[in-house]
Amino acid sequence: MISLPEPAHPVDLLRFNTCGSVDDGKSTLIGRLLYDSKSLMEDQLQALERSADITGGGHINLANLTDGLRAEREQGITIDVAYRYFATPHRKFIIADTPGHVQYTRNMVTGASSANLSIVLVDARQGVIEQSRRHTSIASLLRIPHLVVAVNKMDLADWSERRFREIRDEFETFLPRLDIKDVKFIPISALDGDNVVKPSRRMPWYGGPTLLHHLESVHIGSDWNLTGFRLPVQWVNRPENPSDPELHDFRGFSGQIAGGIVRVGQPVIHLPSRLCSRVREIHAADGPVDEAFCPQSVTLVLEDDLDISRGDMLAELDTPPGASAELHAKVCWMHPRPLQKGRKYLLKHTTQTVQAIVTSIENRLDFTDLEPEPAPSELALNDIGEIRLKTSQPLSFDGYASNRLTGSFILIEPGTNATAGAGMLFPPNELVKPEYADFAI
Repeated sequence: MISLPEPAHPVDLLRFNTCGSVDDGKSTLIGRLLYDSKSLMEDQLQALERSADITGGGHINLANLTDGLRAEREQGITIDVAYRYFATPHRKFIIADTPGHVQYTRNMVTGASSANLSIVLVDARQGVIEQSRRHTSIASLLRIPHLVVAVNKMDLADWSERRFREIRDEFETFLPRLDIKDVKFIPISALDGDNVVKPSRRMPWYGGPTLLHHLESVHIGSDWNLTGFRLPVQWVNRPENPSDPELHDFRGFSGQIAGGIVRVGQPVIHLPSRLCSRVREIHAADGPVDEAFCPQSVTLVLEDDLDISRGDMLAELDTPPGASAELHAKVCWMHPRPLQKGRKYLLKHTTQTVQAIVTSIENRLDFTDLEPEPAPSELALNDIGEIRLKTSQPLSFDGYASNRLTGSFILIEPGTNATAGAGMLFPPNELVKPEYADFAI
């Protein structure tokens, strides 16, 4: 692989996923990005050449870079989520190639759940179909900040500007109903590489950036929630047999910051006890620091000895989260056994796992017209709908729209430990009110 020069400034990381209907060219697009950006190892190139006569009709099949399952190559479809990594001098990338078939919608949700950007591919011949609307709606539900509509296979549409504009106009008829603020339309040919890494000479009417240039330049600095400090406690850090005498009484609380900024001396509230203290020390990967921010992993030491365990949360005193055992959420159902009222599950939220029961199913989303179907009897595999839950103990959470980390959860089937559903919480009715706001402050 060609080595890239070291950048003069820190390189940030963009996570993105590709989605769209079957045969829209998702895997081929990722293969083209890797191939044309010189991000492949020699053994990968050799493997592509060896498989050309088997799966590519004598031509290199770029989809084989991501379609790793034998069933995927035989059927020519993506089934599982495939992750690939590459970098340019401007940015590092993690790609999730997600399935297009409606049967694997749950896999698309999994791959897109942590994405900064989503690429929805549309076949220029087929235009906007139900899966296009479905995947765009899911990207909106998951609050993915940036969307690229890549109109693929322009080579099979005679590189027509008129066809590109027709698809763009049809998309824009339903985009206002979704909560996506940054949308970019790019005409491409993943098979030939037009407008993927290099500008196309066959579409002179398009004056925008190539796909790679847009991925390198899209602003993601404000994607992370930097308001309202949240630290779900993953581990109580007590060194065993410390060689340093100063660590003999060390007691820190470790986890990944799920929102906001924390500084030494900052007052924080512990949930669920609602006791307050101040941050005495912050330890990051490279040692003590004066401040840390989302999504860093840190260990906090407080000025007071509070009874804090895994699953608890430390939060900003002025803007605490909500706390409730009555939850209202949107859920994508991922299990063959349908979700029904009265069913019991384990609910994992941040670092806490509690028992939960489904108290009602409010509606189910119809992807043909993006309208909710009220009061269905159940949610089947790959359905998305609104439900209400009651948990065995209150959760400390934010609405998913304001914090994707503290506003999400998964439902687990108790007998098998299989992930049954992924949920996005509506904002809590009331925020936590500190009962001991003068404690150590």
